[in-house]
Amino acid sequence: MPAEPARAGAAVKPSLTLKRRLNAAPEKVYAAWTDPAKIAKWFGPDAGPVTRSETDIRAGGRYSIVFHTDDGEEHNVSGVYREVIPNEKLQFTWAWRSTPERESLVTVLIKPDNGGSILTLIHEQFFDDAARDRHRHGWTGSLDKLETYLA
Repeated sequence: MPAEPARAGAAVKPSLTLKRRLNAAPEKVYAAWTDPAKIAKWFGPDAGPVTRSETDIRAGGRYSIVFHTDDGEEHNVSGVYREVIPNEKLQFTWAWRSTPERESLVTVLIKPDNGGSILTLIHEQFFDDAARDRHRHGWTGSLDKLETYLA
């Protein structure tokens, strides 16, 4: 039986791509994304604290991060690592505890750049444009904090 052709006009799920140049070698950037104690120093959109960070850095391993925002709200996200290339690439699923059916996919690429790194974050398969826009806000705040943490 022939494969079914792609549906004409099928909705493409929203995505976002953010890039940053960081003043840290790829090994330090990678460690900031994989070491739970380091994640706790920068993760989240604002000054609210990370109260739990757990990682099992391997394809098929899980992660979980719980953080609070300045308004006191608790956020709980977790997923499974799909691809792990030390100091170069992390790819993982992303699902909020409050909406586990809305799983999306995050890819973090790290490239060396004159003693620093270029970080590219690709977050795709959002439920809708509003979810993408909220995540753009959250990731921008997190990357601002990561940049400061690694400076």
